[in-house]
Amino acid sequence: MGTRLVRNVPIRSFLRRSYSFTSSEELPTHAKVVICGGGVQGAALGYFLAQHGWGKDTLVLDQGKIGRATPWHMSGLIGIFKPTSTETRITEESIKLYGELAQMGYNTGFKQCGSLLLARTKDRLTHFRRMKSHAVCRKIECYLLTTEEISKRYPYINTQDLQGGLWIPIDAVADPHTICESLATLAAAQGVRMFEHIQVNRVLTSQNKVAAVETDRGTIKCDFFVNCAGFWARSLGKKTQPLVKVPVQAVEHYYLHTKPIKDLDANMPVIRDLDGHVYFREKDGCILAGGFEPLAKPVFEDGALPLSVEESQLEVDWDHFSPMLEQMVHRVPFMRTAVLGKLCNGPESFSPDCKWVLGETSEVDNYFVATGMKSLGIASAGGVAKHLSEWIVTGKQPYSLNELNVQRFVPLHNNRQFLLERMKEVPGVHYQLPYPFSEFRTGRRLRVSPVFPRLKAVGAVFGQTMGYERPAYYEPKPYQDSDVDDDLTTHPAGGIGQNVEAPFRVAYTNTFMKPHWFECARNEYRACRESVAIADYSSFTKLDLTSSGPEVVDFLQYVCSNDVDVPIGAILHTGMHNENGGYESDCSLARLSDNHYMMIAPIIQQTRCQAWLRRQQQKFFGGTSSSVNVADVTSLYTALCVMGPLSRAVLSELTEADLSPKSFPFFTVKEMDMGSASGIRAMNLTHTGEMGWVLYIPNEAALHVYDKILEHGRKYAIQHAGYYATRSLRVERFYAYWGQDIDASTTPLECGRGFRVKLNSPIDFIGREALLKQKKEGVQRMYVQFQLDDHDPEIDPWPWGNEPIYRNGEFAGMVTTAGYGFTLNRQICLGYIQNYDVTGTIHRLTPDYVTSGQYEVDIAGLRYNARVSLRSPTLPTKFRDTYGDHYLATRHGGGT
Repeated sequence: MGTRLVRNVPIRSFLRRSYSFTSSEELPTHAKVVICGGGVQGAALGYFLAQHGWGKDTLVLDQGKIGRATPWHMSGLIGIFKPTSTETRITEESIKLYGELAQMGYNTGFKQCGSLLLARTKDRLTHFRRMKSHAVCRKIECYLLTTEEISKRYPYINTQDLQGGLWIPIDAVADPHTICESLATLAAAQGVRMFEHIQVNRVLTSQNKVAAVETDRGTIKCDFFVNCAGFWARSLGKKTQPLVKVPVQAVEHYYLHTKPIKDLDANMPVIRDLDGHVYFREKDGCILAGGFEPLAKPVFEDGALPLSVEESQLEVDWDHFSPMLEQMVHRVPFMRTAVLGKLCNGPESFSPDCKWVLGETSEVDNYFVATGMKSLGIASAGGVAKHLSEWIVTGKQPYSLNELNVQRFVPLHNNRQFLLERMKEVPGVHYQLPYPFSEFRTGRRLRVSPVFPRLKAVGAVFGQTMGYERPAYYEPKPYQDSDVDDDLTTHPAGGIGQNVEAPFRVAYTNTFMKPHWFECARNEYRACRESVAIADYSSFTKLDLTSSGPEVVDFLQYVCSNDVDVPIGAILHTGMHNENGGYESDCSLARLSDNHYMMIAPIIQQTRCQAWLRRQQQKFFGGTSSSVNVADVTSLYTALCVMGPLSRAVLSELTEADLSPKSFPFFTVKEMDMGSASGIRAMNLTHTGEMGWVLYIPNEAALHVYDKILEHGRKYAIQHAGYYATRSLRVERFYAYWGQDIDASTTPLECGRGFRVKLNSPIDFIGREALLKQKKEGVQRMYVQFQLDDHDPEIDPWPWGNEPIYRNGEFAGMVTTAGYGFTLNRQICLGYIQNYDVTGTIHRLTPDYVTSGQYEVDIAGLRYNARVSLRSPTLPTKFRDTYGDHYLATRHGGGT
């Protein structure tokens, strides 16, 4: 449903009226939706719910006055470019809403003055070129400027240390407070009731579903609850039973206001000096400036939160702010003579990964969250409210929210000590150069496998995912101070019996060009393909699904698109889909007994997958989720993958089990002994297409098995392999990865996995009807692999994902994942092709259409010729006993 603005009331009189912004009116006893938080996000959500006809069934509650929590001190910047396409789309929707309000005369302070992003370094300018290339998919107008052009247009900017800039005309500013008031008034006019000075004590639940909201003035029964409580959101989530994780923490955030400046241009663009961590804008004839410092200061560290706006005002720390002030004066010299008006220090909430926190929680059905807006609440409010209102009303997401979904977190992310440590680093990420595979340095070493000390000792450099440390690459060289943290520990080196310094090192890729770890990954890759390597797979999500009878089989047939009724000991790869056929999960299932399966899924699915399974059980079994037991065993098993053509030789020395293809075929599982350890679940697969086994080892035996593998593997020159090497393997093999290449909006027919779907079976499953319809009508996009022909990895910028794809010179899609293929000896890009006509309409695709085009991939403004493929390649090898010739990750034969 499109936006409908109230048009039949005179604007001036309309905005002067007050609609139930009250402290005295008696609370209703029931509502469909209760929104906690009367800031711009809560007001916008109330407005959009009213657009859907839910106005009279929606309540907005605020412990203070509507619009007086944080909007009064926010900067009001609305920048269109965001780290993800989803955030950009949300911001576009906000701009559209505020523009419509402004055109009709509502008080918003909305002004599309544009913004100028400044680059001090060549890498920042490369990033701007990547942004400009990416802008084509969103049809965002932007222009690269030289320093001379910047000086000519904006002579007040010091350009001596600049490399250039990026001009974005669509960017805007607005007044968060007046927008909040306007939206709240519009919502109230359509029946939304808003209550001020009311305290929400807790959310009451029944059978893991929202039942009521308990306040200091009574209890309100409701069907949905939305937590828009800003930095209070985490505290509010903890008051629910079961506890709801809302991992946000407030930090000090500064805004500097000058006195009026003579002849200041009212249409002055927003100036973002990203490398200086500061920004400027014009506001009412004054300069409003702020920044995102590299080392922030968390507030309310004891957990005691203020209950009013007055109490939340923080003392000004000029010593902390002075480095940003110096950068402001450096960039805009007229600030030296400006008369300072006021320095505001207010609390702003950030999430642990510096992304917004949205969506339905995993713990409680119909409990939604919209918080962690990292001081950009005005940029997000309109789009977020539109998205969440549609989700609440229809029960379906209008588009995928993977990277922003509140279900991306695990319990450790909600730990207060973790949040306080991580928040020192998070705000600075906002203006930090977004290098590939960026890593946080705080909040580390929280989830580690038992072999973690051994891996450190042999040179592992770690990345982190869902709080889990996994080796990114191995760099066995003398340690540099910049490589390590402050805590140097000593561990025995892999059973050798000699103590060595084993510092914890965090992976980094501080370039858009050829990375420093390239040769490390190449050597690890070669071991995986040509000899034998060991990789730590412990971070995979691992679930045990069991039932007393055949319920687990029936349930999995309902949620899985592949046929799960396979022989005991078999492994299958399957998707779990929504009603539109999109992937809710992508996993491997190993059948351990008649009524016992082990599920292996990406670690980013640990929370989300379990919540989805619980909700599907309630539907399948009629309101109960107890028929099938879903146990999270992720932390009970260490997973070691031994892969390569010599992997069978190494493991055969450690077990009496027959590992021959006849006795232990590909895609099967057996419980076996390994060394002197028992109870190991050995799976004949590697998730990369190479020969090998993944050993799921009870944690108490992990060090023993690891040491034995290395001891017997030495004569085969066994090496360690990290995530970057195995990632290159899967990209070269054309393996799609959930969260990068496939998500809830991607179907198996689009990504070339239709051969794994039981469409011809009478067994029904979620999404079957949608997939049957799509098979009949055809797909509108196809997952493809590109090999770049004229790219020089030594001197050209690398593809890292999100690069535009051109077919016959016209935009045709985006790269989802990219990596270097060490066997093919070239850059490999995975992505989706679509068939756009001149009007932008998308048409049905055929394989002939895809293969008949001439393709290019745009990397930072340079286009490279690309060869397209629809199927997994057969990689050349000198070893016959491999899996590459009979296991295809994408498209089997001529099917989809």
